[in-house]
Amino acid sequence: MNKNGLAVVILHYGSPELTERIHRQLLRSDPDWSGDIFVLDNAAPKGYPQAWERSSTNLHWAGALEYCLRKFSAQGYSHLWFLNNDIYFIQEKDIISRAWQRLQFARRTWGRVGVYSPAVHRNPYHPQMVCRPGAEFSLVRYVDGIAPLVAMDFWKQANGVQFGDNPYGYGVDIWFTSRALELGWRVVVDHRIVLRHIYHSTAGCIEGYLDTAAAAEDRYLKKRMGGDYREQIREMAQDSRIIGASDL
Repeated sequence: MNKNGLAVVILHYGSPELTERIHRQLLRSDPDWSGDIFVLDNAAPKGYPQAWERSSTNLHWAGALEYCLRKFSAQGYSHLWFLNNDIYFIQEKDIISRAWQRLQFARRTWGRVGVYSPAVHRNPYHPQMVCRPGAEFSLVRYVDGIAPLVAMDFWKQANGVQFGDNPYGYGVDIWFTSRALELGWRVVVDHRIVLRHIYHSTAGCIEGYLDTAAAAEDRYLKKRMGGDYREQIREMAQDSRIIGASDL
């Protein structure tokens, strides 16, 4: 285990080429962290030969996140960076070490950070995630689940991911990360660590998957947030504080 306490997990399902791309990028950018970079093969039809572990069944996003949080917490890690395989960072060097340093700065500045996330070059669903020129950080209500860096202590206080009957993850990322604020934690988007994301690269190729996931999301969020959950999410997305260099 790295002395810093951060485990980095890439969730593999779908294209092995996409998984290899982000896996190689991280190994090149942060060779000193190679022992803490893992690929979880989520029972993918096309396996990933370099995977640290292959699950016996498809855990989907939320189930895989919960599994990895439990697994690496038991190994003594304090944080988990859980990455989709269809992302790619814009910068090429020191991705992990720089994100870890930026997280420590955010913790010194704002206290307990439950969830940290890079910004995204483009995000059609969650505008608070989009990189803004000149910004350093944003303090937000929730983050998209494509690359959340989660504090184990927050996850424990939240009593787990609580995905219930919705392992697909659509909506679970919103609910799980939005609980941080009510539990006394910050949620931070970093505009200096930026990635690109290929939306629905896997789900869109599986017949009926998006419809099934959307129906599960609707039931899940209605149960927890009520029938007006879409309006609540829009309001939460707008409720963000952008931090520039002059604010630090």
